[in-house]
Amino acid sequence: MSTVGEQLRSAREAQRLEVNQVAEATKIRTDHIRALEAGDYDRFVAPVYIRGFVRTYAALLKLDVPQVMAALDAELGRTEKFSEPPSLSPSKRGPIDLVMLQLSKVNWPKAGLVVGVVAVLAVAAAGAYAWRRHQTTDPLAGLKPPLYQPTQSVSGNALPLPTPAQGKR
Repeated sequence: MSTVGEQLRSAREAQRLEVNQVAEATKIRTDHIRALEAGDYDRFVAPVYIRGFVRTYAALLKLDVPQVMAALDAELGRTEKFSEPPSLSPSKRGPIDLVMLQLSKVNWPKAGLVVGVVAVLAVAAAGAYAWRRHQTTDPLAGLKPPLYQPTQSVSGNALPLPTPAQGKR
């Protein structure tokens, strides 16, 4: 019994199609088509890609798709890399994964608006507090009451103050 890759290649050659013609019709890269025909499944990351490409390729060549897919599943079961389906259970997550998940849920335009409004309100509250504090503070509150002390020397620029005896005349 021939492999899936051999079936695909022989059907393509029987229809006289080139690899680039198949690639253009199926939108599958030429290196992937060559890998499928060679049975080199290790070039693919996951079996879902292999199955999808083989299904598309077999449909283009008008092969019996269910029969080709059954043969492909048997071949993939014999490979070490694709013998078991990938695990569906989530891997252990760390705190960074949790933070990134929560950040991915944020609606950034709305969050930016909320942060902007909160910032404006905070600046307004700080300004109101500073203004109220400025208005109630007496700038002369900590000073001693002033005392007048006359100068001892009289210069030509200042008039002497009257003494209490001169004021009673």
